[in-house]
Order: sequence, then C-alpha cells, then structure tokens
Amino acid sequence: MALSNDIVLRPRFKFEVATNNESLLEGFDRTKSNQTAFIVSRIDDHVFIKFPKKDQHFWSPQLHLEINSESDDKSIIHGLFGPNPTVWTMFMFLHFIVAGLFFGFGIWAYTNATLGNSYAIQLFLTLFMIIIWFVLYFAGRIGRSKGMPEMHKLHSFMKETIRVYR
Repeated sequence: MALSNDIVLRPRFKFEVATNNESLLEGFDRTKSNQTAFIVSRIDDHVFIKFPKKDQHFWSPQLHLEINSESDDKSIIHGLFGPNPTVWTMFMFLHFIVAGLFFGFGIWAYTNATLGNSYAIQLFLTLFMIIIWFVLYFAGRIGRSKGMPEMHKLHSFMKETIRVYR
C-alpha cells in the first residue's frame, strides 16, 4: 500500500469493485461474527474496522470505508485510515490552540512594537508556537509510522473480506 503523498497524516484510497455494494456490506457484517482479530461495525454504507481494546495502543489506527453503489454490478470503495477519533480530536484541538496563541502573541508583539515598547518576550512566544506546531506535526508522523504495521493488517483484512464476499 503506497501512499501518494508523504505529508498526509490520514491516508486515503479509492478503488472500484465489480460487485454491488449490498453484497460487500453484508460480507463485512458476516465477518463481524466469524473472526475476533478486528472489530467491524457498520452504519448504512459506512464500515469501521478497528482493533479490539486489548490490542490497541495510543497510536492504533482504524479504517473507515464508505461503500457506494456505482451501478447494479459495480461499487466504489472510499477508505480513510486514521487514529482513534478521540486522539484525532485532541490533536486538532492542540493545533487550533497553538494557532490561536501564535496569532495572539503576534498581535501582542506588533502592538508593543508599534507603541515603542519592548516586544522580545512576545516575539519569542510567537516563534515558540511555531516550534510547538512542528513538534505536534512530527508527533503525528511518529504516530503514523508506529501504526503503519497495523494499517497494513487492516488493509489486508479489508482486501481479504472483499475477495471472499465478491
């Protein structure tokens, strides 16, 4: 599974299958009870595949599939690998906090500079927010690399399920 863009933290893919979407969705429903290595849940045309709690760690990914009907005998599968939604929400929250502080400290530094006051501390804090942002970004990259073997397991499980229930 090659990634088309090295910067992406939540890899996506899309492909066609020569089967109607209901057959595939029912196949994922059947695999739910036939195995214990993964937790499979379905809501309408969406399938979520993740690891059981006992096998998860902080960076464990999950796979979200959207299986859409293109015609009676063709479906399009959109897939998205991502961290646990709680982890993703925390990372996004931290990014927004850092961005808000960056702008706030930048405005404070500009205001002090315009008034002729010392602005070294504010400029330092503004630049420190950039460093924090890079730390968050690289933490996400490290998390993705730690979860890469599990992403391959999820992808193989999905491919095998699709192959069996075509």
